[in-house]
Amino acid sequence: MSRKGGRHSDTLDKPAFRRNLIDWFRHAGRDLPWRHTRDPYAILVSEFMLQQTQVATVIPYYERWLRRFPDLATLAAADEQTVLGHWQGLGYYTRARNLHRLARTVRELPRGLEEWERLPGIGPYTAAAVAAFAFDDPAPVVDGNIARVLARLFDYHEPIDVPAGKQFLKQTAQSLQPEKYGGEYNSAIMELGALLCRPAPNCLICPVRDFCRATEPAALPVKLRKMKIEPRVEHRAFVSDGRRVWLKPAEGRQLKGFWLVPEIPAPATEPLATIRYTITRFPTRMHLHFRAALPDTTPFALDELAELPIPTPHRRAIAAGREFVHSQSSA
Repeated sequence: MSRKGGRHSDTLDKPAFRRNLIDWFRHAGRDLPWRHTRDPYAILVSEFMLQQTQVATVIPYYERWLRRFPDLATLAAADEQTVLGHWQGLGYYTRARNLHRLARTVRELPRGLEEWERLPGIGPYTAAAVAAFAFDDPAPVVDGNIARVLARLFDYHEPIDVPAGKQFLKQTAQSLQPEKYGGEYNSAIMELGALLCRPAPNCLICPVRDFCRATEPAALPVKLRKMKIEPRVEHRAFVSDGRRVWLKPAEGRQLKGFWLVPEIPAPATEPLATIRYTITRFPTRMHLHFRAALPDTTPFALDELAELPIPTPHRRAIAAGREFVHSQSSA
């Protein structure tokens, strides 16, 4: 295979590569709570939460979730608003709904990779991750960190986000799997991508640098150029009498069950605050405007707000609105 396309994994000394990688992981890997369990439910929760969310953000949510929903049966018995309330702040709420739906669909989680792949709401990555981390299966786990490591390891210069590139990653990941102890190996190569083989790689202290064929690691992996995404702008109204805040139930499937600061047409006045956030990769600017009243909204006492499922950007908007009202009353 040419340098442009990468070199075949059969030429790699796989046992030595895995040995160096795992030795490094055993003394340098992070102490993460989901690495202390083989409970497939707990590992499944961690995998759902870690989708598109940073590890440091996930840890307190993961620990709180397992205190409230320690097993599949407890989660299945909970109502959706309670589930969403324990997820709020993590975003991408479809993950919480899918996890809840799964708990209500199956009574017992399976063991084998193929059985996991047949479960509703479980994609190939999640199925492989649970099979590897819970049962030590030699399942080819490929997340963004592992994809970056593999592209550099074999000097793969084709886009990894097209069918041919995805197939390369899948086949290469499979070829490197040990016959057993797949959980530790997959954790190790994932950790390598998270800590050292980052977008700006730290090659000097990489435990497997002698196996890496990349001549320009910082240029890899190659991805198709994405279109520039322009920020979205929305205008919302903060309605409050100082003791209550008026909110509106969310419409649409994604935020069903949540309460939001109500949206309004773009006014000519300057906003009292602007809340910046990103949802599903779309940067958004929420301009907040004060209103004395608004139809089709519901009042909530201030001490009720903590128990309501409210997305984090909207909680920030409420805090900004309350600060504005306080400043106006004390002026």
